[in-house]
Amino acid sequence: MKYLYFTITLITLYIVFQSFISANALKTEKQPYRLVLKETNFEIRFYPTAIIATVYSDATDYKGLSTNGFKKLAKFIFGGNQQKESISMTAPVRMSMSEKGSSMSFVMPEKYNIKSLPTPNDKNIQIQNTQPEYLAVIRFSGYATDAKISVYKNKLEQILAQKQIRIKGAFNFFGYNAPFQFAGRTNEIAIPIEWKE
Repeated sequence: MKYLYFTITLITLYIVFQSFISANALKTEKQPYRLVLKETNFEIRFYPTAIIATVYSDATDYKGLSTNGFKKLAKFIFGGNQQKESISMTAPVRMSMSEKGSSMSFVMPEKYNIKSLPTPNDKNIQIQNTQPEYLAVIRFSGYATDAKISVYKNKLEQILAQKQIRIKGAFNFFGYNAPFQFAGRTNEIAIPIEWKE
């Protein structure tokens, strides 16, 4: 009987914890965009300029980039800056990966501009404005892996080829959830494209 109560208690705590994490994820500030086209299997979005904090890495895959890049950027927003200021986490975390190297970026909250944003203590973190861009986006759930990223990247590239939409640059991976959020995970592959409205 004690084992049953213990099991029920653990399950209840797990459900409460995951519900709390999911609710916080919904409250997290998201990088703004305008939906241009929505189809059953992909979207086209317009992203205006945003401020990002970026670290570059020699890693060539998701697994290699995700741990080290995240630690450096997390340290910056959790007070590792000259002003010792905490910066709110936003979503998505943006990653660009290729055989030549990779980068990970946190999008800064909209309340900041380049002058008001705290200065990173880590000189390897670069602060910059993104260029406005049109992105084709495909979504998948669960935990991201290099294999999944490759599958959905190829799928989106095939869709764009079929629709004769020209690709302008390398793909990005967008991750929206904390590592300890098990349920309701959202991931996206985003590819810059040429688009006229």
